[in-house]
Amino acid sequence: MDDNALVFNAGSSSLKFCLYSRGEGQNWRLTARGQIDGIGTSPKLSVKDDAGKSLASDKLDSSIRDGRAALESLAGWLRANYGGSRVVGVGHRVVHGGAKYAGPCIVTPQVMEDLRTLIPLAPLHQPYNLAAIDAVSERLPGVPQVACFDTSFHRGQPAVAELVPLPKELRDAGVQRYGFHGLSYEYIASVLPEVAPDIAGGRVIVAHLGSGASLCAMKNGKSMDSSLGFTALDGLCMGTRPGSMDPGIVLHLFQTLGKTPAEVEKLLYKQSGLIGISGVSNDMRDLLDHPSADAKLAVDYFVYEAAKHIGSLASVLGGVDGIVFTAGIGEHSAEIRRRICDASAWLGVAIDPAANEKHGPKISTPGSRVGVWVVPTNEELMIARHTGRLLGLAGTRA
Repeated sequence: MDDNALVFNAGSSSLKFCLYSRGEGQNWRLTARGQIDGIGTSPKLSVKDDAGKSLASDKLDSSIRDGRAALESLAGWLRANYGGSRVVGVGHRVVHGGAKYAGPCIVTPQVMEDLRTLIPLAPLHQPYNLAAIDAVSERLPGVPQVACFDTSFHRGQPAVAELVPLPKELRDAGVQRYGFHGLSYEYIASVLPEVAPDIAGGRVIVAHLGSGASLCAMKNGKSMDSSLGFTALDGLCMGTRPGSMDPGIVLHLFQTLGKTPAEVEKLLYKQSGLIGISGVSNDMRDLLDHPSADAKLAVDYFVYEAAKHIGSLASVLGGVDGIVFTAGIGEHSAEIRRRICDASAWLGVAIDPAANEKHGPKISTPGSRVGVWVVPTNEELMIARHTGRLLGLAGTRA
């Protein structure tokens, strides 16, 4: 009987998963990777094996309206296809670990109680991350679970990078800059010595550009600063979130416009960013193809903010040896990469147009003072590694 380890990355409308398995005395290997999209609207299960061959592409019952129901459906598929195996551990992406959790941990009732208090700081993610843990606990009550936090990689930054300039009693209560997308950044840091050894030990800015977007300044593979702070609203303009803005605007929304807390939360998390500027879409692909002036403005602002934050983080590092693009937009949009690099030319960035169109991996010219790379991220593998280590399981490979 093979042993299996499961990895989950649960969101509001999707459930991503990976299945790792091993036979007797073997290392872990990726068996299947997939997701259930469209939860609550038109759910669909898509699964591929480690070679990219499709194992499933099925429309699911429209009654699947939340993550718990999606997990039940996935459990049925796994049982039908891997029924002779057993699950010996489950790892989860959890967006916010707060000040208490500086690294991955085995889930206990106390851990869950602590993490629920952080839901207001990550309302788009934390409730769904925790709901997946609850659902697994009900279905597999004896199987240990591991929570892996998007904030952990940024712990240990210089004190000034974590500081929020508010009174000490508020800072002592946990108001600080946490940073997010840490599992993605941790993975990139782990593979740079092999993929891009020339910059791996140097000053690197990693651009995690997707529907959620941020930048991380690394020195010798360690996080020095990040564009995201106390919540996932800070920094870059994102698909539906505004990024950095004057906090007085929030006061204006409450005091002058009479908005309620629920209305402001919805505005900031779901109605701002690219969708707010364009009025068209939160998807960069749609905006690049759309003829409207507002769609163009949304793209221009995204590029402007990314280049501005690169300049800011370059000052933190005292210079830049490399820039790495990752995540959905960063890995797949040659146009956005080109425009951000053109705006960063003053740093000595020069890219090869042909290499950029082919999505790298190295897209800078031989004469560029800054090496520029495209490196696909793999948050799920990072979770699997942490899960295996904490539970004393064999190492993963993919």
